[in-house]
Amino acid sequence: MSNYICARPIHPGEILKEEIEYRGISQNRLAEQMGMPYKMLNNILNEHRPLTPTTALLFEAALGIPSDMLIGLQTDYNMRVVKQDKSLIKRLDQIRKMVAVL
Repeated sequence: MSNYICARPIHPGEILKEEIEYRGISQNRLAEQMGMPYKMLNNILNEHRPLTPTTALLFEAALGIPSDMLIGLQTDYNMRVVKQDKSLIKRLDQIRKMVAVL
């Protein structure tokens, strides 16, 4: 059995947005229930802002989605995005070559 890896990084906001749409919850109502500014919630759901441990806990309280899973998705997203940075890839290759000589 092979592990499937999506071709693009998936931000947890994408999954959360689909979930609240499926449940029929408005972003305004959810933001109010979570005590979060609407703009902050909307930026997370539209992948313009990262999920933090605090916001993950707020989503867990409001939607019952485990915060650890949400933070894991955010970490995976962050790592996949940074690993696509060509200048960083080049820098890492240079470091690995230097260290291999030591």
